[in-house]
Amino acid sequence: MTQININTLSDLPSISKQLIQAFGDKPARPGGVKIIAFSGEMGAGKTTLIKAICEELGVKQTISSPTFSIVNEYLSSAGKKIYHFDFYRINKISEAYDMGYEEYFYSDAYCFIEWPEKIAELLPEDVLKVNISVKDGVRVVEF
Repeated sequence: MTQININTLSDLPSISKQLIQAFGDKPARPGGVKIIAFSGEMGAGKTTLIKAICEELGVKQTISSPTFSIVNEYLSSAGKKIYHFDFYRINKISEAYDMGYEEYFYSDAYCFIEWPEKIAELLPEDVLKVNISVKDGVRVVEF
């Protein structure tokens, strides 16, 4: 397990590169999809870190939390789709089924998931798990 401290926002590009490298070391699922699940308390920095990773992948669109839409779609500079999920508002696993999660998780896309514990039974075994915690004012990223 790797542990990285985020002391300031200026640390995010370096941490994003490290996560992309760890992500790249994992084999792609059928269709080329790669999934990262981000866990952490409210306000820990999940969306901010996902935004930094998307920027590192060359996303030019505005990157924001999909809290109300549940999923946002972006495009990397390489033309690869990126799906950013926020399952905080999911109350029943059937809601993920209803939105057609399989089409996203098994597409040729990157999938970044906030609040993965809400849909844990749907996540593939090979998902890259990232936990963000705050200790003494410092964000700690573990993967």
